[in-house]
Amino acid sequence: MTSAPESRPPGFSSAKRELLLLLKQRPGVSLAEIATQRQISKVAALHHLAALEDQGLVERSYERRSVGRPAVHFRLSEKSAGIFPQAYTQVSLSALDYIERHLGRAAVVGMLQERSHEVADRNRPRLAAPRLRDRVAELAQLRSEGGYMAEVGGRRGTAVELREHNCPILAIAGRYPEACEVERRMFESMLRAKVDTSHRVVAGDPVCRFLIRPRRDSP
Repeated sequence: MTSAPESRPPGFSSAKRELLLLLKQRPGVSLAEIATQRQISKVAALHHLAALEDQGLVERSYERRSVGRPAVHFRLSEKSAGIFPQAYTQVSLSALDYIERHLGRAAVVGMLQERSHEVADRNRPRLAAPRLRDRVAELAQLRSEGGYMAEVGGRRGTAVELREHNCPILAIAGRYPEACEVERRMFESMLRAKVDTSHRVVAGDPVCRFLIRPRRDSP
């Protein structure tokens, strides 16, 4: 749950950074959609994508159609995970491993919980809006500042959707899945709402997806 300082993949031109971010948010997007989204020609989009393919960061697939040429789609490769914020993963993992070896796994979970309480207490004033959707929007901004590439989705009945396209603590959550539950409870505390998780990047989904509903005891 350590914040990452930068939410954009470093070391690339502006055009390639924007393409990487687009593919992070919309895996499997077609070449035509990429060109439309970036307001460039298909030839220009393909030029940048081919360069990213050569670096092993992007993969393409083809969708056969009843008429015409197959549609070409692009997604990020597994290798691309390293170019997005990872929140000082190796240092954090080493510290957590040390705690587990010497004090046990319960101590690791306790440390994660204590950290989440600190984050919640520090940022709770930013989430004071009376409307739930406004609080979720501010949380999305807060999480994006930490490298999670968060956005507010549509409404699902009484629920507000929050999506996170990047997981800076992915390696930590892979070894300590309790971290995901700790974050979910932190959301509930900060938002004063009920939070359910439907998708997780650590489980192989392309996005972490949360459905946030008013508590029954909320005014």
